[in-house]
Amino acid sequence: MDAATPAFPVLPYPATLVPGRLVRRYKRFLADVRLDDGREVVAHVANSGSMMGLSTPGMRVWLCPKTSGSLLWSWAVVEVEIDGRPTLVGVDTGAPNKLGLAAVAAGLLPAFAGYDSVRREVRYGVNSRIDLLLESAGRPKAFVEIKNVHLWRRGALAEFPDAVTARGAKHLVELSNEVAAGARAAMLFIVQGPAAGFAIARDVDAAYGRAFDLARARGVEAHCWSATVTLDGVRLDREVPIVD
Repeated sequence: MDAATPAFPVLPYPATLVPGRLVRRYKRFLADVRLDDGREVVAHVANSGSMMGLSTPGMRVWLCPKTSGSLLWSWAVVEVEIDGRPTLVGVDTGAPNKLGLAAVAAGLLPAFAGYDSVRREVRYGVNSRIDLLLESAGRPKAFVEIKNVHLWRRGALAEFPDAVTARGAKHLVELSNEVAAGARAAMLFIVQGPAAGFAIARDVDAAYGRAFDLARARGVEAHCWSATVTLDGVRLDREVPIVD
C-alpha cells in the first residue's frame, strides 16, 4: 500500500473462524459443513444469490461461530481459484453494506466524499429503501445503492449478478427517477475478493443488463471497489474499472 492509498478499516468477524469442507448448500440459506475436527454442522448462509462457483461440495470453507440463535454457525469465507491461485472470497452479502458505509462515512471513497451526513436504509421511490443517502447543504442529495459481487468466470474479472434479480432492476429504475428529479444517484458494487475489472453478467440476467445500460444513460453513476478477504476480516482495497 503506498502513501496515496486510503487506510481502509478492516471489518472483523464476530469470532475466530473455524475451517471445514462444504458438504452441500440447500434451501438457499442453509449449508452442511464438515469441520476439520470431524463434526458435521448446519450453518446459516447469509446469501440469497445462486453463489455460482462458490458452493461446490468439497470446497474449503470457514464458519463463524455464534453464541445464540437456532443456528450456531454462519458461513463467512470460501476458498476458490482465481487465475489459478487459491483465493479467499467472502460470502456474507451483508458485509459490502458495512464496508461501504464505513468508507463513505470516513470520506475514503473520492466519488462520495464531502457530504455532511450519511443515513442508512432511507425510504424512497415505490416501496424501496436506499442503502446510503448522502446529504450536505447546497448540494443535491446522493442516493447510493450497494451491491455485493462474488462471481468470477473469466479470471480476475468480477461480475454481477449471479442470478436473475428483478429487485435489482427495480432499484435502477428508482435511481434513474431520482436523477430526473434533480438528485445524484450511484451504484456502488463491492467485490468480496480480488478483481482486475468488473462487468455485468448479461447472460445471467439480460433484463438487468438492459436496465443497467438505461440507468447509466440517464445519469446514474456506477463505481466498483474490490476487497481483500482474510481469515481476520474484510477490507476495501482499490477501485476497479467497469468494462463491457
